[in-house]
Amino acid sequence: MHPQPPIHLPPRIIAPRRAVVLSAGTLYTLKLSEIFEIASECGYDGIELIINTVFEDSCSHKIIEKLLPLCPILSIHAPFLKLHGWGHGGKSLIKCINLARDFEIPLVNFHPPLWLPPEFTFRHWFYRVEDFQTLVNDSKVIVTIENMPYVGNHIRFNPNILKKSEEMLKFVEKHNLFMTFDTTHIGSHNPNFLGEFQRLLVTGRIKNIHFSDYGHNREHLFPGRGILPLTRFLYMLKERNYEGAVTLELSPTELPKKRDMIVESLSEVNEYLRSELF
Repeated sequence: MHPQPPIHLPPRIIAPRRAVVLSAGTLYTLKLSEIFEIASECGYDGIELIINTVFEDSCSHKIIEKLLPLCPILSIHAPFLKLHGWGHGGKSLIKCINLARDFEIPLVNFHPPLWLPPEFTFRHWFYRVEDFQTLVNDSKVIVTIENMPYVGNHIRFNPNILKKSEEMLKFVEKHNLFMTFDTTHIGSHNPNFLGEFQRLLVTGRIKNIHFSDYGHNREHLFPGRGILPLTRFLYMLKERNYEGAVTLELSPTELPKKRDMIVESLSEVNEYLRSELF
């Protein structure tokens, strides 16, 4: 086995107390380098990097080394599709944690297993982990699990385990895990979610928020295009002194096609988030 080449880290950037972050999934149709450039140009504090097919059969360390000078990476989203060479969900999560440790990225997020047979191995591994923070090997990486949406037009169902907030909260407290709270996912079955969110927030387990609107069975909408009380939600974050990241995660179809108009739209949301959070 060849030794891992030395990693050339840029000067350590300390994330703001309440960072405003852009999910790379918002612009996943573009090259990663362009996504990072746009995020920086729009004034976001950093990027949530989604591990996707770009990282199949590639040296992940080299990819991240090239991206970091363009914009800080403040979180890694573990792959939610099976990638060649990354193994089941548990193995891919550990690989992401190791990447985060090596590059001093503060947070790794992942989706809970499906209750369907294709993820039986991942589900078995998931329930056997007694303390998820032991996976970080004494680093400062925080591991979070994300609440998932209900899908379907006529019959609504959630294909993931821990589909109810009470179930997820009980699990994360028992297994020393933290949470990424997704507004569009919770909105898919509870548009008036503020009370439910507040019960989760007071536990101190929420360390990251995926921010977007929901409406008419459509997820990850531009704020204001759905039915969720997003401005009141942001006011609650400010009043409750939430100190984690707020990560904008839109569908690329919500944005214009031309680059200058994309920059204008994402800059507008960035300004809106900062005006409500600070």
